[in-house]
Amino acid sequence: AMHYFSHINFIGQGTYSNVYRARDLEKQKIVALKKVRFDNLEPESVKFMAREILILRRLDHPNIIKLEGLVTSRMSCSLYLVFEYMEHDLAGLASFPGLKLTEPQVKCYMQQLLRGLEHCHSRHILHRDIKGSNLLIDNRGILKIADFGLASFFDPEQRHPLTSRVVTLWYRPPELLLGATNYGVAVDLWSTGCILAELYAGKPIMPGRTEVEQLHKIFKLCGSPSEDYWRKSKLPHATIFKPQHPYARRVTDTFKDFPSPALALVDVLLSVDPADRRTASSALQSEFFTTKPYACNPSSLPRYPPSKEYDAKRRDEESRRYSQPAYSLEL
Repeated sequence: AMHYFSHINFIGQGTYSNVYRARDLEKQKIVALKKVRFDNLEPESVKFMAREILILRRLDHPNIIKLEGLVTSRMSCSLYLVFEYMEHDLAGLASFPGLKLTEPQVKCYMQQLLRGLEHCHSRHILHRDIKGSNLLIDNRGILKIADFGLASFFDPEQRHPLTSRVVTLWYRPPELLLGATNYGVAVDLWSTGCILAELYAGKPIMPGRTEVEQLHKIFKLCGSPSEDYWRKSKLPHATIFKPQHPYARRVTDTFKDFPSPALALVDVLLSVDPADRRTASSALQSEFFTTKPYACNPSSLPRYPPSKEYDAKRRDEESRRYSQPAYSLEL
């Protein structure tokens, strides 16, 4: 079957691909296309993409981006992953000028994020790059976890080593900075704790520029790991990074202005020892969600001027692009 897309506009870069916004002429709706070129295919990017497709097909949840199809184009030697188009992302909204999210709104976003993660983890998938710009939000206030380009299957028995070079620096947990290769769901929970604190603080809480500086910021805020942790973890970089003198934990005094249920959840999620971060399911049952004010309904989330949409519309007028034929692959 031929499948046509029109008004193809570049909107950003994924892990190993370019992302475009386009109109799907058959379904008459706007979609996001992730384009992977075949002519300069490194085996590495094939591996990444195959893994991303496998992972996306194993996930099915309202808070996880849906892969709607795969399309190949002979004309541009490319494979396109077709996704629903999402208007905004949490990073853009959190930094929106003059916007202060209310507590029910913060809870609503966090609840959606944790529900999506709970689903990933129940399917034995780690996202490994949770950050505001990968949490997409549509005009109905629904949050969806996106960009599974770094995601990976994990083995709950942790028999297969994983790479520690994942997760954007500011959201990367200490065990990865210390070179751990047998980590689990706790890596995504750490990133989630960083996001929760950021929504209350109004800015990223640990913006390190290098791995060493990032670890230093973590130790200063969260304390350095216990002797016991250094001993049992046998981390590759432990000897280089282990501080001369232990650091005290300062999470509660740093964030003393946060409402106490929020602070309690941040405190759990930002545990230096991954074992203490618990799970997405236990976070969803924490006091943060079970005490008033409750999370609002997504429909009561603020309506934003369509930032990405507006730019894309303007570019559309400038260049009424031709429609590109492409072939649909049945998923």
